[in-house]
Amino acid sequence: MARNCPKMCIKSCLFSLLFGISLLGGVFSRIVSVPPGPLIRVEGQPISIRCDVTDYGGPDEQDFEWMMTRAQNKAEIKIISTFDTGYSHPSLTRRVASGEISMNRLKDNEVELKISDVKQTDSGFYNCQTPSTDSEHKGNYEAKVELIVIPNTLKVSPATPTPVVSESGDIVLSCNVTRELTQPTYLSVTWSIRKSKTLETEEILSFGPQGEVTTGPKYTRRYSDGGVRLVPGRNGVFELVIAKVTTSDDGTYGCTGTEWAHERSEQWLQIVESTKELGPVTVVPISQSLTITASSISPLTLTPGEFLSLLCSVTVDNLPQIGLEITWLSNGRDLITMERNGVVATNGTNYRADASLERVAPGQVRLGVRGVSIEDAGAYSCRVRAFVEKGGRSSGGGGRWHMAAEKMSTTVNVKVTQIKPSYTLTLDPVETPKLTSEPVEMACHVTNITNLPAGGRLGVSWQHNTLPGSNPPSSNLIGSLDAAGNLLPGAMYSERLKSGEITLNRVQPNTFKLRFVRTQVVDMGQYMCLVSAWTVNTQGGFVKATEEQSFALPIKWEQKRPTLNVVAKTIREASVGGSTFEMSCAMSTENLGEAGFSVLIQSQDNVGANVKTLLTLSPDSVVQHGGATDPKRRDQMVLLKSGAAEFRFRLGGVQLSDRGFYWCDITAWTKQQPGQIWTKATSAESNKIKIDYQENGPSFSVALRSDVTTVYPWETAKMECALSVSGSSPKSDDVAYEVRWFFTRLRGGDVAAQVASIDCSGVIRKEARNSSSDISIERIDTHSYELNIHGTQDSDSGEYHCVVTPCYVSPSTKAWTKAEELTSSRIFLTVKFAVWDSLKLPLLYGAVASLGVGLFSLIFGLVCAHCCCRNTSHTPLSRNKLLHLEMD
Repeated sequence: MARNCPKMCIKSCLFSLLFGISLLGGVFSRIVSVPPGPLIRVEGQPISIRCDVTDYGGPDEQDFEWMMTRAQNKAEIKIISTFDTGYSHPSLTRRVASGEISMNRLKDNEVELKISDVKQTDSGFYNCQTPSTDSEHKGNYEAKVELIVIPNTLKVSPATPTPVVSESGDIVLSCNVTRELTQPTYLSVTWSIRKSKTLETEEILSFGPQGEVTTGPKYTRRYSDGGVRLVPGRNGVFELVIAKVTTSDDGTYGCTGTEWAHERSEQWLQIVESTKELGPVTVVPISQSLTITASSISPLTLTPGEFLSLLCSVTVDNLPQIGLEITWLSNGRDLITMERNGVVATNGTNYRADASLERVAPGQVRLGVRGVSIEDAGAYSCRVRAFVEKGGRSSGGGGRWHMAAEKMSTTVNVKVTQIKPSYTLTLDPVETPKLTSEPVEMACHVTNITNLPAGGRLGVSWQHNTLPGSNPPSSNLIGSLDAAGNLLPGAMYSERLKSGEITLNRVQPNTFKLRFVRTQVVDMGQYMCLVSAWTVNTQGGFVKATEEQSFALPIKWEQKRPTLNVVAKTIREASVGGSTFEMSCAMSTENLGEAGFSVLIQSQDNVGANVKTLLTLSPDSVVQHGGATDPKRRDQMVLLKSGAAEFRFRLGGVQLSDRGFYWCDITAWTKQQPGQIWTKATSAESNKIKIDYQENGPSFSVALRSDVTTVYPWETAKMECALSVSGSSPKSDDVAYEVRWFFTRLRGGDVAAQVASIDCSGVIRKEARNSSSDISIERIDTHSYELNIHGTQDSDSGEYHCVVTPCYVSPSTKAWTKAEELTSSRIFLTVKFAVWDSLKLPLLYGAVASLGVGLFSLIFGLVCAHCCCRNTSHTPLSRNKLLHLEMD
């Protein structure tokens, strides 16, 4: 029975499949579809008509047949079939064979009838049929659509545009598009340009077929600004106006007429198109036609106080359409400007209150300067900038302007004659420095003054040059005093003049002084004074008439290296524990000048030991404690400045741990000028003073012990740090210990990390560790401390040792004193890894799980076999039923 079970299942499935297919076939209802008509097409153009079938039975790939009738109820003419090559009517056989008429299969259920050159005789009703492959005849098996072929009557007649247009002018593009109206078709017209430089064709604007306007991407804004306008005419004439053209509009323009059909599917279909070239248009840049002429109306040689009049004449094509910005320049600097809108603006740096501009005629602007002076002499020129508005006239003048050209006229040389004042200059040193930071002063005397008119004044400028042979050589303006007495600082000396470190004075009408309050090395060099004579013009302002320069005065001093010497001496000596130690550090300087000092109080236990910084004093008199200072003893240390060249250090409550050498490290600092940062000049160390006293106190020793140096994970490791006391042993209440425990992963490693500590007050501190174990410190008795590592891990393996500092009551001073630091020997702790203990439980769990899964699979298989292959009677099929199955 078990062998017959699969065969019965297969037969049952086969009957179900056949029954399902028969039911499914009953729901099909075939639908054949073609586009809604009528389809209007133009003779000579290619056409295509699609046909598809849906909801059909049978194979996926369906066959199609096309036929047509010239009119309704006329005889059908067979065109083409997908399965019968001899299907075509004799009148169409040649066109089908040549490929003029063809049918392309787009999908299994969709084809396309194509006629590459449609004729008017092809007008008629086209019928698409599909042979039946359905089990039951349901739905429609054919669809019909009407095709109307009209003659090609589309005509495009362009008018040749003006071949050469000046920039800012207009281009008018006229195009006549017509057709004979036999069917409801529509027209559109499109203008395009082929650029002269890039040879790329760009669409400018399209009109139609429903009367809408579509612009090309680069012309959208110009159309909205009115720069591109459409002017529809009569009888198919359309005009496109491109206003205020630029050189980018240069190119060959074309016109395209298109005829459209509006089908019942609410879609617009282009049925024929014709493109004609209007012709090339060259846009002449404004710069080619722009000419500028500067001329003089008044004489070119004037005397102070006369009137200067100059004329700037501009000629250019399309002058009314161009915005002109006209600027007069004097000696290359902008003097006065008339903007496009006629507003006159003066240049702030070259301002002349007596200068004016006037437009005397289109393209002509006159410059007038009243009361000329010596400074008005020079070369005058006229600069013109031509602007073109990109926006159209409909934008109301609010378009975007861009500069199309800029040109400069020839210069007109104007002379103003006057007798210059003359005088003699003498530069003398008043005070010279011998060292850096000492003052320097010099005086500039003006004598033998002639031809200085009434009201005239003198001004001075001080110049500094580097000494001959300097690399690199430089020359800098220190500062100036103008005719009104205003101070004009030079760029390099501005801050020093503002701070008062450098002063410029007029001590007498004809004497000027320059003083450096505090010299720098860079101040050495050659100094010159430049004295200028100023006259008064007709408007009451001062005009520079002439300027003279003195001989160079060298200023130089010997540069000596600053030196610093420091001597330390004992003021109060520490003879017993608990007493006060005081020392002074006296310093002497040479070649230093004004300076600030910083002090470091340093010590070391013995010669060659590490140097510790106890206190620091900055040049700004800020005291700070060093890193080696015990926070509990900061109040016992004092550092102060006791004199102009002396500092004192005081240490109270001296202990045995304070024994060693003490000295001062002093650094001299200078500032180039107030407000700047300190700069190191020199430094020196004093002699060393030793604190060395003996006290008959107890002596200590330390030992590290551990019963077990090898443990397993999660066990507790214990290490005892035991101390012994010899000599005069203090009472138990008069002694305490500061114990610190250190750990390193490497045997004999130099760098050890502190893990825990207990101070003399019994306060315990534990450091952060990268381990899950915990640490505790236990005081076993007066002289023994035990470190416990609970739940040891592999990361706790390493070398341990303890560092102890005894604290006891001094027999002499009765004060708590710290003894010297003691370091124990080292113990290496090993944490072993128990392999079998970590694997036995996972192995046991895996074996039990495997056995359980196997038993469950065996029981589940027996149950499935018993339920699926039951004992059923076998009924043989008759021969007739077998034959029916075989036929199916």
